[in-house]
Amino acid sequence: MMTSIQVRSPFNGRLLQEIPLMDSQQVEEKMANAYALFQDRSRWLKPYERIEILERTKKMMEARVEDLTKIAALEGGKPYQDSKVEVLRAINGVQLAIEYIGQIRGEQIPMGMTAASLNRLAFTMPEPIGVVLSISAFNHPLNLAVHQIIPAFAVGCPVIIKPASSTPLSAIELVKMMKEAGLPADWVEVVICNRENAELMVKDKRVNYFSFIGSAEVGWSLRSKLAPGTHCAMEHGGSAPVIVQADTDIDEAVSLLGKGAFYHAGQVCVSVQRIYVHKSIVDEFSEKLVAYAKAVKVGDPLDPFTEVGPLIDSYEQERVHKWVTEAVEEGAELLCGGHKCMETCYLPTVLLNPSEESKVSKFEVFGPIVCLYTYSKLQEAIDRSNSLDLAFQASIFTRDMDKALDVVNQLNASAVMVNDHTAFRVDWMPFGGRDASGIGVGGIPYSMKEMTRDKLMVIRSKSI
Repeated sequence: MMTSIQVRSPFNGRLLQEIPLMDSQQVEEKMANAYALFQDRSRWLKPYERIEILERTKKMMEARVEDLTKIAALEGGKPYQDSKVEVLRAINGVQLAIEYIGQIRGEQIPMGMTAASLNRLAFTMPEPIGVVLSISAFNHPLNLAVHQIIPAFAVGCPVIIKPASSTPLSAIELVKMMKEAGLPADWVEVVICNRENAELMVKDKRVNYFSFIGSAEVGWSLRSKLAPGTHCAMEHGGSAPVIVQADTDIDEAVSLLGKGAFYHAGQVCVSVQRIYVHKSIVDEFSEKLVAYAKAVKVGDPLDPFTEVGPLIDSYEQERVHKWVTEAVEEGAELLCGGHKCMETCYLPTVLLNPSEESKVSKFEVFGPIVCLYTYSKLQEAIDRSNSLDLAFQASIFTRDMDKALDVVNQLNASAVMVNDHTAFRVDWMPFGGRDASGIGVGGIPYSMKEMTRDKLMVIRSKSI
């Protein structure tokens, strides 16, 4: 039986750290402590105390940007330049939580609207929802930890987080800093455990809110095992469609969509994957996108000039290559890429007109692969964009705002970008999939709202 995990660099396999796995007794102790904390209101932190801890945490993060960047790049393989952006986003996420704490408030409910409701005053009071359990993905190891820990703590919920086994170091560092910033015992704990013990936590009735970021197969399975009454938010990724109209600024579109497709080797839940290009410009568009893909620097994530690093492990590299090979066998034209490089990386790949039945057309690739499809009528592109159960972020490129607004209305997506790539995100906007892509809403202020519940107080008095 495995008793520890080895965290290795996905680029060169170097051992970064070996971490012991918690056994069932240790996991139960963490859960019991978090629940006991929530049940004991005398131990709850006041809003100003939470703010002070978060402010000190933010200052520590600002002082350690370089260290946090290298940790994220080493364990996750995201290039240094993008890992630094992730760290700065994570710091901003803490700031957003600090600012939003003072905006969480209840409201007065009108009374006296009927004779039966006379002489009453009513208002709601938001309270923390309870123990929050978070299970995270590998692709943004620090920022995902911030999004799953900080909103919960900010509203007064104890948090247990199980980071991805391949990238736990950033979450561990974040919690260490919070404790150095004065976080009392049992408020936030990292649990490194096997799947069996993780599933036991998911099933536990002491969990009031379950936050999951990962594959749809695992997420929906875990949701079916939640205890009655447990709230949840799940983000499962998508297969982001983009429609490019004939009147588009092609150079600008290629620059944006190339970045959106190959950022973090395509290992992003809203990565550009399916681009529907009007037939009148497909030759020029594809030629320029291929030139972009070939110019991207692939390699060591610690090299400040690297734009595409490794896939997270060899299994994912083999799977991506198999999907590309199958797509070509099923009729796709391979315009560039299509093979592994440097042992752990995969070249940015552009496929033209894959079959609608190919895996690259039907499922989330999670690799540096982008598919181009030609169309003649706009409605055809909209219908094909909406053909999958996945529905997350999408985009439309056109100079015609009337057409853009029509497409925005018709696309089945939780967010539609106009003249921008599908991977755009800021952390104060609502973020989350619909249909098979997920349930619930992320984004710092939206997560904070989801992690509270309202209590109604009604006061009866003859003097009112």
